[in-house]
Amino acid sequence: MASLNHPADLKYSKTDEWVRVQGDQATIGITDYAQDQLGDVVYVEIPLTPGQQIGRDQKFGDIESVKATSELVAPISGEVLQINELLKDHPELVNEQPYGDGWMLVVKLSNPAELDDLMTAEQYIAYLEGR
Repeated sequence: MASLNHPADLKYSKTDEWVRVQGDQATIGITDYAQDQLGDVVYVEIPLTPGQQIGRDQKFGDIESVKATSELVAPISGEVLQINELLKDHPELVNEQPYGDGWMLVVKLSNPAELDDLMTAEQYIAYLEGR
């Protein structure tokens, strides 16, 4: 696990999603650990449209790899502003750049206090080690 990357400027959920906050907007993706556990990602489905509301802990899509299919779970609540359409044709971006071009959603935060319930990179690494 030492070779996995968990940037210090992000927040992390126990369901292995990350959140990058910029003003009142948050970008969401899955962690390096999650993509590593999944193996080669072959399909990402996010059946949302901009303008929809999403609640914390609500399923927002599915990710499929050669090993398994997993649910994507929103770590925060907000209005969907953008969905990464690149993932439809290039799901491998989740493996190659989980914190870059492999992002999944951008939402406008509806309850910024929810960020306080997420983990720092240090807390997330400790959480992973305790699994």
